[in-house]
Amino acid sequence: MSVTESPRGTRLDPWHGSYAARTQGMRASEIRSLFAVANRPEVVSLAGGMPNLADLPMERYADTIAQMLRMHGSRALQYGSGQGEVELRERITEVMSLEAVNAHPDDVVVTTGSQQALDLLARIFLDPGDVVVAEAPSYVGALGVFRAYEADVVHTPMDDEGLVPEAFEETLSRLKREGRRVKVLYTIPNFQNPGGVTMSLARRHAVIEVARRHGVLILEDDPYGLLSFDGEPLPAMASIAPDDVVFLGSFSKTFAPGYRVGWAHAPHAIRERLVLANESAILCPSNASQLSVAAYLANFDWRAQIKDFRVMYAERRDALVSALAEYIPNASWTTPEGGFFVWVRLPAGLDAREMLPRAVTARVAYVPGTAFFADGAGSTHMRLSFCYPTPERIVEGVRRLAGVVNAEADLVAMFGSTQQHPHGLDAPATGTT
Repeated sequence: MSVTESPRGTRLDPWHGSYAARTQGMRASEIRSLFAVANRPEVVSLAGGMPNLADLPMERYADTIAQMLRMHGSRALQYGSGQGEVELRERITEVMSLEAVNAHPDDVVVTTGSQQALDLLARIFLDPGDVVVAEAPSYVGALGVFRAYEADVVHTPMDDEGLVPEAFEETLSRLKREGRRVKVLYTIPNFQNPGGVTMSLARRHAVIEVARRHGVLILEDDPYGLLSFDGEPLPAMASIAPDDVVFLGSFSKTFAPGYRVGWAHAPHAIRERLVLANESAILCPSNASQLSVAAYLANFDWRAQIKDFRVMYAERRDALVSALAEYIPNASWTTPEGGFFVWVRLPAGLDAREMLPRAVTARVAYVPGTAFFADGAGSTHMRLSFCYPTPERIVEGVRRLAGVVNAEADLVAMFGSTQQHPHGLDAPATGTT
C-alpha cells in the first residue's frame, strides 16, 4: 500500500494517525501567525515583542567578535558542555546580582533562549494532567509549552500589584479539593507579558509563602527585569527563596535575541536534571553564541547600554500611553514601569480577535487577548507592544487603530454586541487610564 493510501492517514496528511497524542494540543501561536503581515513596511506593528537594536555599537562589536574568532575560533565552532561555558555562566551571575540573586556559576544552565529552559522544565516536571497555575493573562509561549506536555493551565488573577496571593491560595486549595495535582506556578513578576504590571515586593514574599505551604515550585520568568524605567529592579523571587524558585533569564531583551542565549538558575538537584535534559535535547548550547555574548559582556559597558535601552523604551511607552489617551479615551490600559507591553481593555462590546482582520486592513497590527489565556478568555483585550516602532510610528499606529475601534463601536451601538464569554473569565484590565 502506498503512503498516500495509508489507512491511518488522510488525503491531506498521510501520517495523521501516527502522531503522538500530545501533538493534538499543538497550535500556531497567534503572534507568530501575525508576523508575515505585521512585518510589511506599510503596517505599523504593535504586535511583536522584538527589541530595538539600533543603539548597539555594531561596528565596534563586529571587531570584538572578529578578535574572539581569531583567538578562540576552534573552540567557538566546536561542541561544548551541556551546562554551558563557564565564563558565560560567571558573567550571568554578575547580571543576576543586579536583581539581588546571589548565584554561583555551577547552578546556572545555559539554554537556547529562556524558551528552551521552559521546555526543559516542563519535560522534567510535568506529566499529562498535571496542573500549572499561571497568571491571568500569561505569556503565550509558556502556554504553548505547557499544552505540548499535556498539562492543564489554571489561571489565577492579577491586579496592579501583580499576582494576588489570596486568590492564589484559594486556587491551590480548590484544586487540592478537586484532587488535582499542582506542580508549578509560572509567573513573570517584572513588567508582565502581556499585562505590563509588576509584582510588589510584599506580594513576592506572600506568594512564596503560599507556594511553600502547598509544595509548589515557582518558575520565575524574568526577560524584562533590568528594563525598569523609574528605578532599580526589585529583588528577584529567587533571591528571597532560592530553594523554591527556578529563575529564567535571557539576553534577548537586553542584548541580542539572534544569539538565542538564555539560562536557568536552579537548586542543585533540579540543575542536574536540567543538564541531562539539555544534553538529550540539543547535546549542548551553541559555543559560538555563548562566546559572542561573553565577549560583549567582557568588553562593553553593558550596564550603561541597558540604561540607554531604558530611556529609549520609556520614550516609546510614553508615546503609546499618550496616543491612547488622545485617540481611544473610551478604552482603559495599564501603564507599565518597564518592559515592552501595554494591556488594553476595549470599549464595551468589542471583540479584539474579531476586529483584527479589519485592523490589519487599516495597516496596524496587535495581538488579541485570547492568545494569553489557556481557556479562550481575553476577547475584550489586546496587547500593544511599544518596543520596536519609533514614537512617531507608534502614534500613527494608535491613530489607525482608533479608526477601527470607533467603527466597531458604532456597529455595536447600532446592532449590539455578539460577544459570548462562556467561561466568565474575561479578566479586567490591570490598570486605568
